[in-house]
Amino acid sequence: MADTPARVVVFGDVIDDIVVVPRGEIRVDTDTPSSIVRRAGGSAANAASWLAAAGVPVDFVGRVAADDVERHSALLARHGVTPHLHADPSRPTGTIVVVVAGERRTFLTERGANDALTPDEIGDELLAGTGILHLTGYSLFGRPADDRLAHLLNRATAAGVLVSVDPGSAGYLADFGVGPFLAAVRGAHYLFPNRDEGAVLTGEDDPLTIARALSALFPVVALTLGTEGVVLALRGAEPELIPIAPTATVDPTGAGDAFCAGFLAATLGGAAPRDAALAGAALAARAVSVLGGRPS
Repeated sequence: MADTPARVVVFGDVIDDIVVVPRGEIRVDTDTPSSIVRRAGGSAANAASWLAAAGVPVDFVGRVAADDVERHSALLARHGVTPHLHADPSRPTGTIVVVVAGERRTFLTERGANDALTPDEIGDELLAGTGILHLTGYSLFGRPADDRLAHLLNRATAAGVLVSVDPGSAGYLADFGVGPFLAAVRGAHYLFPNRDEGAVLTGEDDPLTIARALSALFPVVALTLGTEGVVLALRGAEPELIPIAPTATVDPTGAGDAFCAGFLAATLGGAAPRDAALAGAALAARAVSVLGGRPS
């Protein structure tokens, strides 16, 4: 990758996260003392922020309510991201209530303006000089399947840009459909599913089997397993389980986004895939040590 431009364009969701950490079991019809923090989020916007934290020049393309363009642009720029936010005149900025219980999270989601974001909003001029285009499945969810994302991947490939995909959500993926999703992201070079997303994509339960099946479709697959590590699968080679060091978790929100960022940043720096996976795990460990999905 030494000749690949060290610049990433990230395309996808911007969210206002309301992160709730109950101080005990949630009680119905009465109060439960909790820590409640409001943070900017969104899987793609989080990944862009972590890429910038890793020293990578990164442009982000997304969509928010018209009144929120200035606020979210400033929040992204604070992390070193160059924002390209489109103003939605009628939809609200996407919002998620994240209820955290140890390493488990429950998401209550209003996608808002994200549903109106289209791949057509990335012009060829933005792809020029880019090494990697990173996107999430949220770029597809919320609207009927069409060929616009596939067209973006074709334009990126024609420009010599590698494409990285994080499926984003097992629930949304199941609703959208595995076939339409795989058709839309065909030609991507990197796939970063977690265990649940990999199970939906393949119908398998065993992580090694999941990674092996996906590596027949994508040259590089990194299946994240939380505290159990990462399964790295390269096309034509047997998958490898890479253990990671135990990490105290404050909030797992954004861990997968940070893993993608660390992996891609290391790859752009010339690291081999195994070393890139370890770099991704190290950045994910940093992410779970803070509340919210972006660098503190």
